[in-house]
Amino acid sequence: MRVLVADKLPVHTIDRFETLGMDVSMEPSLKAEALEARLAEWDPTVLVVRSTRVDASHLSAASRLSLVVRAGAGVNTIDLDACSNGGVFVANCPGKNSVAVAELAMGLIISLDRRIPDNVIDLRAGQWNKGMYAKASGLAGRTLGILGLGGIGTELAVRALAFDMKVVACSVPFPDVVAAQLGIERAETPQELASRCDVLSVHLPSMRETRGLVDDSVLGELPNEGLFINTARADVVNQDALRKALERGIRAGLDVFADEPSTKQGAFDNDIAKHPNVYGTHHIGASTEQAQDAVALEVCRIIEGFRKTGTVDNCVNVRRKSSAGHVLVVRHRDRVGVLAGVLDTLRRADVNVQEMENTIFAGAAAASARIQVTGNIDDQLIAALRIDNDVLNVSAVPLQESK
Repeated sequence: MRVLVADKLPVHTIDRFETLGMDVSMEPSLKAEALEARLAEWDPTVLVVRSTRVDASHLSAASRLSLVVRAGAGVNTIDLDACSNGGVFVANCPGKNSVAVAELAMGLIISLDRRIPDNVIDLRAGQWNKGMYAKASGLAGRTLGILGLGGIGTELAVRALAFDMKVVACSVPFPDVVAAQLGIERAETPQELASRCDVLSVHLPSMRETRGLVDDSVLGELPNEGLFINTARADVVNQDALRKALERGIRAGLDVFADEPSTKQGAFDNDIAKHPNVYGTHHIGASTEQAQDAVALEVCRIIEGFRKTGTVDNCVNVRRKSSAGHVLVVRHRDRVGVLAGVLDTLRRADVNVQEMENTIFAGAAAASARIQVTGNIDDQLIAALRIDNDVLNVSAVPLQESK
């Protein structure tokens, strides 16, 4: 099996694949047209990416491509619709970089409160200004609002609580048990959350429901001396609303920006990044050696599982709920061609198979197939399925009754 790694992973990842007999090529410089050309030339079964975009053109270039693995949590750089339409699995590595991102978020909170970067800049410029920088508010007793209490949000909460901060969170779904164990209070809306906190930290994925969610109605609820943290995705925040908040005195710690460069180094002209009330970092939230090692191991685990079983862990583009209307239960002899005949009969009746599971009985003489189908299931079809002497019995159960 060929695995193309189009971003940089630790060397031990490649060694592990090769030990398992996989043909691996790590080419981190591949982007856009170069990636498309390489996919067409080498035709791998698996593509591994981190920040590299994967579009429909890339998918059509590789006829054997069956799995795209995002070596990270977000999959917003991958065309999920194109992958789904082409039958290509997409998997990610959620939670493996949670600690790293939470550490950066906590670092930004502390830096904003104590104005650490400005301290450093003045000292390097030969300036001493203890009077200005001795005015920090402190964190103990202040309230941190967390928008999105997933893995990263929870890790940040643990760290904030260690600083004696009070933590309030708004999340869908809301992990009631975890929140109760940690002592995290619940807010029903992002607006309520912002109105109750001194520091608001965003930890939401980029998706249709979250893009632009943090707008004027949310940021407007923060107090003028409030702090805003975003180490998630830039597009979950309305950039005009953020500009307004900065102008009225909100200070922000940002690891993500709109229109970030696609390269690791280069010019970046962004008015928000240059704003005096912003402490910015270079989208490095997940970029620690610990996090990268954990993600690399998860990438290996996913690909090894796919190679051995054909199943994909952490798959993000499979349909969670079948549209099938019936389950056909077919008891049959465990012989060559029996199920093929059943499926051919269903095809000729214009009945589509959604899911199928075949269970073999002890002794391997007989089996039972559960086939979820869409289409018209009537007595004539059942009779046609029973014609084969190797079909022992057929029953049709409406799906809602089988659940």
